[in-house]
Amino acid sequence: MNNEIYVIGHVNPDTDSICSAIAYARLKQKITGGEYKAKRAGQINSETKFVLERFGVKTPSYLSDVRTQVRDIEIRRTKGVNQGISLKIAWAYMKENNVVTLPIVDNKNHLEGLITVGDIAKSYMDVYDNRILTKAQTPCINIVETLEGELVVGNEEDVFAEGKVLIAAANPDLMENYIEQGDIVILGNRYESQLCAIEMNASCIVVCDGANVSKTITKLAQNNNCKIIKTPYDTFTATRLINQSIPIRYFMTDQELLYFTNDDFIEDIRGIMAKKRHRDFPILTKDGYYCGMISRRNLLGAKRKQMILVDHNEKSQAVDGLEDAEILEIIDHHRLGSLETMNPVFFRNQPLGCTATIIYQMYLENGIEVEPPIAGLLCSAILSDTLVYRSPTCTEIDRASAEALANIAGIEVEQYAKEMFAAGSNLTSKSPEEIFYQDFKKFIAGDVTFGVGQINSMTQDELEAIKEKLVPYMQKAYHDHGVAMLFFMLTNIMDSSTELLYQGNGARELLLNAFSLGKDTDEVYLSGVVSRKKQIIPALMQTLVQDNN
Repeated sequence: MNNEIYVIGHVNPDTDSICSAIAYARLKQKITGGEYKAKRAGQINSETKFVLERFGVKTPSYLSDVRTQVRDIEIRRTKGVNQGISLKIAWAYMKENNVVTLPIVDNKNHLEGLITVGDIAKSYMDVYDNRILTKAQTPCINIVETLEGELVVGNEEDVFAEGKVLIAAANPDLMENYIEQGDIVILGNRYESQLCAIEMNASCIVVCDGANVSKTITKLAQNNNCKIIKTPYDTFTATRLINQSIPIRYFMTDQELLYFTNDDFIEDIRGIMAKKRHRDFPILTKDGYYCGMISRRNLLGAKRKQMILVDHNEKSQAVDGLEDAEILEIIDHHRLGSLETMNPVFFRNQPLGCTATIIYQMYLENGIEVEPPIAGLLCSAILSDTLVYRSPTCTEIDRASAEALANIAGIEVEQYAKEMFAAGSNLTSKSPEEIFYQDFKKFIAGDVTFGVGQINSMTQDELEAIKEKLVPYMQKAYHDHGVAMLFFMLTNIMDSSTELLYQGNGARELLLNAFSLGKDTDEVYLSGVVSRKKQIIPALMQTLVQDNN
């Protein structure tokens, strides 16, 4: 089962979302010793990529959906068996491990088939063919093992490919009439019967009751290429057991096998399992390797993924399937959103400019040293979210934290910030879709859902080039999301201003009312506005609430 706890930011992650997830996962590991893994809910942008490379930190792996998967349940590690083993060995393994289905795998652990208790029962109860052993190409070693015997003459690797199984109960004169070439003859210690079988070109004689085999018979068998197997069982028992030496490949199911993978979602496979009469289902890795078995009962013990959310607390901004996960903690600096939890959680929300500032405080509160690479990530997140202290969301706590972290990371704030923003604002070569989703979030106000994206740049020329790409793309994005309205902020870091693009019925009117603009305004320029969280979203929310009252 998967015992990891995922620390993850919002979809379309920004630098704060990624860096805070990495830093908080590291903090939780140091405090608890648990398995905390930072994840990302979307593609990282150019700015974040620069930051991670600058401080030599690996990009968190992508997590697209946190619904419960097969990997989150207890998989029974039933060992796969070779298709050549006997029915007897398969039955013994089933009893020993209390299972009713055996997976059959090749030498590379790829699934080849399945055999069940029912298959073995049918092989014993429904088969009346005395040539079944040779039809099944039964190896000599299987018969020796099944009869717990000794191979006196012959090669155990040989395979019986023709003939039937019979008991030499008659006198030699009568036996000559029904023993054929290639037959396997079960008999006792009668010299005449053994001699007759060998002379009639039987492929094997099975001598019961542990009787000794004379040197003459042994020599004759060698000369006539006839195997001799000596078993301690009596004739009745040996006859009853010998069919259990058949290799399981003869009875296994190897066509249209129903299996699942570790990555399959429980809600997707539950219905499939209910429609099938199978007791057990094999589980494969995404690379096709067998790893275990599950039954319907295992689904009852499915463990929900455990999550810690950073830099968001709204369902519309969260990774898909969050309603099926168990949220343990939320660390955020945004307004309280629409997210609901099944149980009480640790929730830390502070009116600061950046989640990374809160994470840094928690390092200090727990007496945990901030390593230079982590300090670099946290400082970068603060500089990014506060636009190097220019954003109205920035507090003195943010500034002091960034300066302390910069000292640990060994960076000079102003110079480093220019490099970071330059890397992040090199957007003219990107597609409009890549630009649009670099930092996009959805919000809900009453019955109205709207989306707001943002791009920061150091130069107005770059913003103008981006605008030419985004204006025609906005209509497509609007229809793709099915929201009431769509907005996009083109923010100039250097002169602290934003141009707002808009799409949707009532979007223009909402902006005019929210920011007290003239009725003839077409292009919306907002001087001194750079923060989506503190300047744009509250104004839009308040206006929507007033309009609905």
